[in-house]
Amino acid sequence: MHRQDDPTTTIAAADTARPAAAGTGSAAGSGRGAGPLDRLNPVPAALAGAAGNSTSAAFAKLAAAGPGTTAFLRSALALVVLLPLAAAEYRARGPRPRRLLAADAAAGVLLGVDYVFWARSIDGVGASVAAVLINVQVVVFPLLAWAFSGVRPSARFAFAVPVMLAGVALAGGAVGGAAPGGYPVSGALSGAAAGVAYAGYLFIARSAGGTGHSAVPVFVSTLSAAAAAAVVGGFWTGIDLSLPLASWGWLAALALLGQVFSWLLLGSALPKLAPGTGAALLLVQPVLALGVGTVFLGERPTAAQTGGCALVLLAAWAAAAGRPKPARRHAP
Repeated sequence: MHRQDDPTTTIAAADTARPAAAGTGSAAGSGRGAGPLDRLNPVPAALAGAAGNSTSAAFAKLAAAGPGTTAFLRSALALVVLLPLAAAEYRARGPRPRRLLAADAAAGVLLGVDYVFWARSIDGVGASVAAVLINVQVVVFPLLAWAFSGVRPSARFAFAVPVMLAGVALAGGAVGGAAPGGYPVSGALSGAAAGVAYAGYLFIARSAGGTGHSAVPVFVSTLSAAAAAAVVGGFWTGIDLSLPLASWGWLAALALLGQVFSWLLLGSALPKLAPGTGAALLLVQPVLALGVGTVFLGERPTAAQTGGCALVLLAAWAAAAGRPKPARRHAP
């Protein structure tokens, strides 16, 4: 679903961590035939979804709203479009199992927390760098898969962790200096916190996939994300609805392109792709986000920050390319 947010490096581990029943595709659902998203070629669909997601940080910065306001409204505005889509899917494909709806809601809580911290990170280090920092979830997701599914991280994980942490320190400006006008330390920490919450969201959402529904899980998770963002963002930074018209326009664009469009496509495409293929395609997102921030927002990261972004992407690629080890089975 997301944001924005980049599921680049979780695909390899998630494919092994997913329960066996999740691989049954639409047969596990109502059995009423494939929906329109199921008929799309997954490669261009994933690329289009990643491209849509790459604009999320720029739209959030252009909206110039507080972190709590941005996180809440990007979800709340998306519900206006997702509700009729979910209702149509319900009529066409039947109900989604309650246990999976509960998982969608739980994943959405983490997504809402992620949105608040990520918006705060954008304020601190800029849209382009924040779009790369979210990839710290590459460190957290394999640990969740190991703890809850018995999927041991690949051998490359040991290499990816220190490289990722060094990249975060450099990209955030905590080491080596940052571009003027931000608050690099808290921005980098907020980006890391967003990555932790995002990894939890992806782990739950991926494990609950595979029933043939696309719009319903996105709607439920987005509804839950809006509620979580209202609570966390409301207490932390407050939510201000008295925004200028231009801010509402950018937030609406964020909701439509970075929430509805991108996550409907990604949610449909990623389960059909091989883990390494999906991860490689999704590396387009942070690269495009860097370009958008530089060209359209005039952001100029320092040389140290640019090098840190490169290290984060390198660690993300290394972790995605490694094959996780399956859970060890014991003889009965």
